[in-house]
Amino acid sequence: MSEQMSAYDVVVIGGGAAGLSGALTLGRARRSVLVIDGGEPRNAPAAGVHAYLGHEGRPPGELLAAGRDDVRSYGGRISRGHVTAVEQDTAGFSVRLADGGAARGRRLLVATGLVDELPEVPGLAELWGKDVLHCPYCHGWEVRDLAIGILATGPMAVHQALLWRQWSDNVTLFAHTAPEPGDDEYEQLAACGIAVVDGDVAALERESGRLTGVRLADGTLVACQALAVAPRFTARAGFLAGLGLEPVEQEMAGTVIGSSVPADATGRTAVPGVWVAGNVASIMEQVVGAAAAGARAAGAINADLVAEDTRLAVATRRGATAPRTGTAFSAEMERQVSERVLSHSRHGL
Repeated sequence: MSEQMSAYDVVVIGGGAAGLSGALTLGRARRSVLVIDGGEPRNAPAAGVHAYLGHEGRPPGELLAAGRDDVRSYGGRISRGHVTAVEQDTAGFSVRLADGGAARGRRLLVATGLVDELPEVPGLAELWGKDVLHCPYCHGWEVRDLAIGILATGPMAVHQALLWRQWSDNVTLFAHTAPEPGDDEYEQLAACGIAVVDGDVAALERESGRLTGVRLADGTLVACQALAVAPRFTARAGFLAGLGLEPVEQEMAGTVIGSSVPADATGRTAVPGVWVAGNVASIMEQVVGAAAAGARAAGAINADLVAEDTRLAVATRRGATAPRTGTAFSAEMERQVSERVLSHSRHGL
């Protein structure tokens, strides 16, 4: 990275859908923006982005390339790099990179996404994003009517099998390491025609780079063309530790399924000046939702900067012009101005 402590209104960490959408919104608001991206998009193995209106089936890399061009067209800068630490001082934030580079930002938007921690089954990682999938809304249509297996690793496995049944009438639940289903669950599976195969899964079999079957520990091979798994979704946020921001564990049905950085509806974190958007804050978010979250966070960041710029302008005016008696800009007046700025931002004014 060439920038050595260059200063920006906002430094965006992460150049996926959330980060680029936020940077685009901020650029259009005439803010100086730097996007730092590690070049490791979570959805890189996927053939296309789905359920994103107007971009259905578009290759992820193509969508991001178009997003980077959009950001640059409004003056935003894009830089490749890995952030290792963030420090805060009275002037904002300094962002340190693995290559020794650094940049400063008055505000931060963190959109680094998450890491999918996959079950340890030989052959599974090599097929991830192709024939090994996790989200039916992202990939169900592409494997419709195929033989779909469900690798059961937790108490949500039956729900997962019933969900995928919407896309195929040939669904098999591989019991693997999950708790045994209850009587009611067995009845639901039977009623929906979902087979249950006992025993641990030892490996995935493939031919010409495609999944052909699931090999059990006893040597049995069950034909399968797609396999649904439940990864652990871990937030990429270790570099925020110096700010006191730590990801918290997220549970579903009493089981930890991942971690995310806590934030309010706009992405504002507990550290003033730091926002998060996308999968780093919401582990179940799809691409379209991540893009929306980035734009929403950008609006809140700009409103926050407007409020600060207004305070600074008032302070400068006070220094240049002695206030008349009884007309000092009170804290209450400042609060009202800030609220009006935020209201205008929310309503697109």
